[in-house]
Amino acid sequence: MIVIGLTGSIGMGKSTTSEMFRALGVPVISADEIVHELYRGEAAPLIDQAFPGTASDGVVNREILSKKLMAAPADFTRLEAIIHPLVRAREKSFIEEARADGEPMVLVDIPLLFETGAENRVDVIVVVSCAPEIQRQRVLDRPGMTLEKFEAILARQVPDAEKRARADHVIDTGGGLEAARQQVAEIVAKLTESSKKGL
Repeated sequence: MIVIGLTGSIGMGKSTTSEMFRALGVPVISADEIVHELYRGEAAPLIDQAFPGTASDGVVNREILSKKLMAAPADFTRLEAIIHPLVRAREKSFIEEARADGEPMVLVDIPLLFETGAENRVDVIVVVSCAPEIQRQRVLDRPGMTLEKFEAILARQVPDAEKRARADHVIDTGGGLEAARQQVAEIVAKLTESSKKGL
């Protein structure tokens, strides 16, 4: 079974692209979705212990947590030490179940794939990218997003050019949905062929 790692910087279109893989029958798990679940469950008391006042009624208030992290960026390391092992455990279970079900491939959507060394846990790396001006516009159009926040996020991510250089496949989402969908279909077709050959 081929494990695809999908990544890309903020605003590049990862979520939309992962849905295109899902539409073609590829099982998908998203690190961001896992984090959302963890913030409403088992991670909430752990995060509140590390960052007092960030959770109530067993749910992390992402806005309060974000403000604390913006004020003290070094604390991201503490948060990641809580979250990353929990996310990896969920990913591992997902992959094991898919393998047991005989799936030819799965996709793991990992925004910080290179930053967390996750390239060692996948077989193929797909990077989602677009022109910087398109990325900037998409991100700044998001509710509650500021230029300061955008720049702080970018500062913690491997630059897009480096991600593209380290990718097995690059999907350019700047040309619209249909063009991106075509690129996804081509990658799935290639990987399906590789899977049949046992590569």
